[in-house]
Amino acid sequence: MTAAANLDTVLGKAVTILRAFRAEDQVLTLADLVRRTGLHKATVHRLAGELVANRLLDRVEGGYRLSGGLFELGMRASLERSLLEVAMPFLQDLYERTHETVHLGVREGHDVVYIAKIGGHRQAKSPSRTGGRNPLHCTAIGKALLAHASPEIQQEVLASPMTRRTAHTVVAPGLLRRQLTRIVETGVAFEHEESALGLTCVAAPVLGQGEEPLAAISVTGPTGRFRPEGQVGAVRAAAAGLGSTLARRERLR
Repeated sequence: MTAAANLDTVLGKAVTILRAFRAEDQVLTLADLVRRTGLHKATVHRLAGELVANRLLDRVEGGYRLSGGLFELGMRASLERSLLEVAMPFLQDLYERTHETVHLGVREGHDVVYIAKIGGHRQAKSPSRTGGRNPLHCTAIGKALLAHASPEIQQEVLASPMTRRTAHTVVAPGLLRRQLTRIVETGVAFEHEESALGLTCVAAPVLGQGEEPLAAISVTGPTGRFRPEGQVGAVRAAAAGLGSTLARRERLR
């Protein structure tokens, strides 16, 4: 769940223009930006020019595209960068053990945001991408995070309309609540074709010193060859190892 920008401020309008770009977009025309933002054409043209001058947009043939300056800023985000630096060895080890797609994600609102994704040449096609997001309720990594979130956050998600991504998506609050209880008991969460058909997944939470969920790690593969139950130990070990390392670093500060 992403908060809307304030269209009464110049900053809010500029952010709205940047957020008009979707994951599948390469180039958007001025008309595209006007239509998606609802801003006046002259305003979009002026602010797009300022974003180009500040390397947040590039002016290219056919319109505008997001610039490398945004990537540089994103890589300076302290929490995600430090988490990723510590997590990468655990993610790489997990990939070497499974040779399936490995994710690291954190909770933002009612969504999981993917901080890292490692997959080899045979990785299954999935809707996830680094920097992308999915609803908590329909992914293993999201359910692992939700199961250890505060009762208030859980109630917000359970009381909100839950998008049905496939016929297998769990949208009944009572059933999802029972799954969350089971996840706390077992330490792992499963997804069986709930975010996309043909995919199955197992995830484990990365818990802090106070048992708060810092992140979660998952392994995803195609239903035809991947058996998530067989990777429970590996995923649990990776999440526990990362949690212990993060706790040790925190104690040494």
